[in-house]
Amino acid sequence: MQKIVVYDLNKTLYQKSSKDEFFKFVCYKNGYKLIRLAQLGWLKMLGNMRLVSKTDFKENFYDYLKDLDPETVKKYAEQFWNLEYPEFFRNKMLEDIQKFDEQGIKVFVVTGGFEVYTKYLEKILPVQVLGTRTTYKNGNYTIEGKACNDEEKIRRLDEALGEYELLEAFSDDDEEILHKGEKGFLVDEESGELKQVN
Repeated sequence: MQKIVVYDLNKTLYQKSSKDEFFKFVCYKNGYKLIRLAQLGWLKMLGNMRLVSKTDFKENFYDYLKDLDPETVKKYAEQFWNLEYPEFFRNKMLEDIQKFDEQGIKVFVVTGGFEVYTKYLEKILPVQVLGTRTTYKNGNYTIEGKACNDEEKIRRLDEALGEYELLEAFSDDDEEILHKGEKGFLVDEESGELKQVN
């Protein structure tokens, strides 16, 4: 049975929120207008208050990618991650990922971020990324199924692997996946300290 370790991306392996940082990066590259930024700020507030579902929130928030085809977004993702890596990643986790890889333990980064920009991490780290899947049609990205959050993370792992042994899971949220593994660790966003939750 495949042994695996799972890391959440945002505020866990990556110290910041890739959703927010990639948004700023794309806005900078495209010179978006202030009014557009204000609209997205309002949407983010509704999302934080849980007044819209995570899937609806993500689909609307990522509207800033409108008319940017997947190849352009992937090009931006390469530039973005090469600026952010390794400086804004947790060093101890990067070291552990290398050790797991050497031991034949498969490492997954499972994130709510769109795969169109998070998959690039597979080129710089020995990991497989499972993120929110999207379809690009008529200039818009729509989410296929659900955003890769909460129980959807487990469903996606089940889909990818069938049977597996989850050795360790890391996240900044006390989510279901932390309790599915042999060990689950809650990451303090600021200090990076780990608290075992099971």
